[in-house]
Amino acid sequence: MKHVAASSLEAQLFGLSTLVQLGKRARHAATAQELAFIMVNESNALVSYRQAVLWRREARGRGHVVAISGSAAVERNAPITLWLNRALARFDADEAASPRSLSAADLEGPLGEEWAEWLPAHAISVPLMTEPGRCLGALLLARDQPFNEGERHILQELVDGYAHAWSGFLGGRRLNWLAGLWSGRRWIKFGLAIAAVAAMWLPISLSALAPAEVVPLKSVIVRAPLDGVVDHFAVEPNQSVAEGQTVLELDPRAIQNKLEVAGKALAVAEAEYRQAAQEAVYDDKSRAKLAVLKGHMDQRRADVSYAQSLLSRIHVVASRSGLALFDDPNDWVGRPVTIGERLLEIADPAAAELEIWLPVADAITLEPGAPVEFFLNIAPGAPLRATLRQASYQASLSSANLLGYRLKATLDDASSSPRIGLRGTAKIYGGKVTLFYYLARRPLAAARQFLGW
Repeated sequence: MKHVAASSLEAQLFGLSTLVQLGKRARHAATAQELAFIMVNESNALVSYRQAVLWRREARGRGHVVAISGSAAVERNAPITLWLNRALARFDADEAASPRSLSAADLEGPLGEEWAEWLPAHAISVPLMTEPGRCLGALLLARDQPFNEGERHILQELVDGYAHAWSGFLGGRRLNWLAGLWSGRRWIKFGLAIAAVAAMWLPISLSALAPAEVVPLKSVIVRAPLDGVVDHFAVEPNQSVAEGQTVLELDPRAIQNKLEVAGKALAVAEAEYRQAAQEAVYDDKSRAKLAVLKGHMDQRRADVSYAQSLLSRIHVVASRSGLALFDDPNDWVGRPVTIGERLLEIADPAAAELEIWLPVADAITLEPGAPVEFFLNIAPGAPLRATLRQASYQASLSSANLLGYRLKATLDDASSSPRIGLRGTAKIYGGKVTLFYYLARRPLAAARQFLGW
C-alpha cells in the first residue's frame, strides 16, 4: 500500500471539505444573485485565481456576463463587460463540454490584442452543463499562472454542482395560487382581465436609480503656480485649513540652481560694464559699447529677479478656509507637476451637493427641478431629499468606468448635509407615464435593438 505524507493527506482532506462546503452553499443560495456571487468570489477558497466571470448562455455563440468577481453589480455598457461578452461568445461558438485553457492567442484580431487590458495571461473556461447537450453558460477563471490538470478536474466537479443549483433559478417556479384562481368561475376570470387592462393605464412617476456621491459645492481648486516637483504636503487629507495657510511646498533646488547661475551671470555683466565705463573716459570704442553692456546687465538683473520670484512661489497657500481634499500625500511627493495642474481642492464642509452618474441604459427625460431621493450606504433607511440642478448633455465615463450622464442635485436641507465623500444610491423622478409604459419600456427597447426597428 502506497504511503501518503501527512501534510499531503491534510491538504487533500481540506480541499475535499472546501468542495463540499461550496456545493452546500450553492444549493442553499436564496437567489440567483447570491449564487452568482458565490461562483465568482468564494470559489477562490478551492482554486486560486485573480479574476472570475460568470457568463450566461442565451443561444449558441450568444450570451451576456452575469457577475464579475469583486464587483457588486455588472454595468452592461462598461468597456470590460462589452469585451467579455464578445470574447466569451466567440469561445462558446467552439462548443466544449470540458474545461478549456484559454489565452490571448485563442482570439484573433482586436479581441486578442485587448486581452492584456482586461484579463491576466492565463484563463480556464468551465462550461455549466446540466445534461448532455444543454449548457447554461460558463465560469471563466483567470490568473498569471497556468492551471494544472488537478485543478481542471476539481473545477469540473465544483462547476457541476453550480450548474445544477443555477438551473433551479433559471427554470422558474409555477405560481400555483394564480393557476387555482384562474380555474375558478368565468366571471372572476373576466373581472381579473378587465382589472389588469385598466391597471396598465394608471399614471405613475417614471424613476431611475443611479450611484451618487456627496461632493463639495463651489469648492476652490488649488493649482500648481509653476513647473516643478512636489516636495511635501504641510496638511493631511480632509484637514481643516485657514486662508493663507501653506498646504504644500515644491522642491526649491532647481530654482535655487537657476538663481545661483543668474547671480553669477549678473556679477560678470556688472564687472564688464564697470570696466567699459572706466575705459570710456579715454576710449571712444569702449564708450560706444556702454549701452549694449548696460542692456546685458539689466537682462541678467531681470533673470535674478525672476528666479527670486519663482523661489517665493514654491510655498502653495490656501486661498480660502475649509477642508483640504486630496489623495494620499505619498502619491504626490516626488511627482513632477506643470503650471496650472490641479493639486488639491478646498471646500466648505457645510456646503455640499450630490453628484449622480445615471447609466445610459437607465436614462430618462429629466428637467431641472426634478425631485431626487438619496439613500446613503451607511443609512439606507433615512433618505435625504434633493432637487436636480443640472444634467450633462452628453454621456461620458466616470472614474469608475461607468458610461452615463453626470447629474448635480442640491440638498433640500442644507443644514444637515452629510459628510463630503459619502456614497449611496439616488432615485431620480421623471414625468408621469402609464403603468404599461413603465413595465414595457425596457422590453420594448431591447426588442427594438434586437429586431432593428
